[in-house]
Amino acid sequence: MIDRLAEVSGRHVSRETFGQLSRYVDRLTTANSEQNLIGASTVDDVWERHVVDSAQLLRFAPKADASWVDVGSGAGLPGVVIAIMTDGPITLVEPRRLRVDFLNSVIREIGLAQVRVVHGKADKASGSFDVITARAVAPTTRLLGITLHLSHPETVWLLPKGRSGNSDLADATLTWQGVFRSEKSLTDPEAMIVVASRVHVKGRR
Repeated sequence: MIDRLAEVSGRHVSRETFGQLSRYVDRLTTANSEQNLIGASTVDDVWERHVVDSAQLLRFAPKADASWVDVGSGAGLPGVVIAIMTDGPITLVEPRRLRVDFLNSVIREIGLAQVRVVHGKADKASGSFDVITARAVAPTTRLLGITLHLSHPETVWLLPKGRSGNSDLADATLTWQGVFRSEKSLTDPEAMIVVASRVHVKGRR
């Protein structure tokens, strides 16, 4: 699994990093019976479906120590995985109290000093981030609208999408202008990742 994580992320994965990921997976699967953090059908394949799926976003980060914001972080996917595998500051934005409590407990137990949790929706977060990500939160058009205030001119959006990703991206380009492309997921042949930068509303700068 260490080799698999290194392959998809383009990063060296130490035994210490793998140990932290293992502790996170243990907490995730244990807590899942209490608040349905991940789908029951994915528990047996949690490493590939959730950890590796999150780690692959790192290969599109603009720099090794990029700052990230994960909107609608939920169980910490991809935010906690990114935090364990990189040195940059990470902000997790989550509106549900039980999941905020779970995220804070994971951060304490694993020792992720560079991570902060914002309890609320995207409009409650502030700051300027190198990478904005969100997993299964909203269509790209809406997601860009609720996160634009968290960006700067060089921000990159990394948005995992399912099989409808191409139509979702096409809809977004009706309203938004920028540099958009889709990348194939390394964990699901029918999924993709929307990569966007220099984003602004059409007709505005």
